[in-house]
Amino acid sequence: MKILAFGDIHGDSRLALKLAERAEKENVDLVVLCGDITYNDQSTDNLIGPFVKKNKKILLVPGNHESVATTDFLARLYGATNLHGYSITAGDVGFFGCGGANIGIHQLEEKEIFNLLKKSHESIEKVKKKIMVTHVHPSGSTMEKMTKFFPGSKGVKKAIDEFKPDLLLCSHVHEAEGLEEMIGKTKVINVGKEGKIIEL
Repeated sequence: MKILAFGDIHGDSRLALKLAERAEKENVDLVVLCGDITYNDQSTDNLIGPFVKKNKKILLVPGNHESVATTDFLARLYGATNLHGYSITAGDVGFFGCGGANIGIHQLEEKEIFNLLKKSHESIEKVKKKIMVTHVHPSGSTMEKMTKFFPGSKGVKKAIDEFKPDLLLCSHVHEAEGLEEMIGKTKVINVGKEGKIIEL
């Protein structure tokens, strides 16, 4: 399976088009959006559509710049899957997720972040390979040290410790774009706005 994952495009429709062209060129099976798709719930046009036109299957979570309602609206409109508190299985790979962040307009409590990840993990518990999708990065990570403004999430870190996903895809810290690190047995990737191709 080949994935194009990205986040933090903040309503940039030109970048969305460029990423959709990359998804087609790389012949990816799945596109994963790690939140901050819009800018403060505005500018929702031409952000998901370019990927639909390329016949790509889309998974997404909200960031701290859009509400769950906006993300649900985009998912319904374009036939995408909102992983916020939900999961999906593709072949022998299970995806589960939680959007939002522990700061900002659409702030979530750490307990809520963990509980949404726990709820979404339950139905893919027995799947061979597990990928967790969040917007915010885990506490204690290298990413957390690269910003003075965005604390890592204790809820995300607890989910890594308990559910041991093979991979965590996140964004949120722009300065950490492209950074990969290991937390326990989980590879954590900040996919950033330029996106990351992941082959499983």
